[in-house]
Amino acid sequence: MSAGRKAAPQVALAIALVAMIVAFACGGPQKPDHSVDKRNEITGLWMQIRDWRHEAKMDLEPSPSTLNQIRFKSVKDAERVCVDNHKVPETCSEVCLLAGDICDNAEAICNIADELGKDDDYAQGKCIDAKASCREAKQKCCGCSAEPTP
Repeated sequence: MSAGRKAAPQVALAIALVAMIVAFACGGPQKPDHSVDKRNEITGLWMQIRDWRHEAKMDLEPSPSTLNQIRFKSVKDAERVCVDNHKVPETCSEVCLLAGDICDNAEAICNIADELGKDDDYAQGKCIDAKASCREAKQKCCGCSAEPTP
């Protein structure tokens, strides 16, 4: 056997050993950062909320006073606007359906924000915005429902 053939396994072993040392020195295999994907998901859900706010003839952004009221409440608390068992007349069904969709997205955004943690200012801010949007949409639904039907 030639010297080159004897050295080939040793070279391959040395390369594998160096690769292992480098991998362990760098903390082992690196996990991909999923927070960027999660923030993109939040952005997509938030854009749907803005579209639905527009469709419901609401301002695209929630009011500062609603943001302050809802900051430390859950999405379920934000939804509690109407009296229990309120009846939705046919004329209000669209705005009430949109309110339900907005609140569903708010729940999803806040769940993702919880996954990302309290230190993720973007995610936590969008959660607050979404909860405020949920509340305002529910207020619009309940206000519509309270109007006398013709």
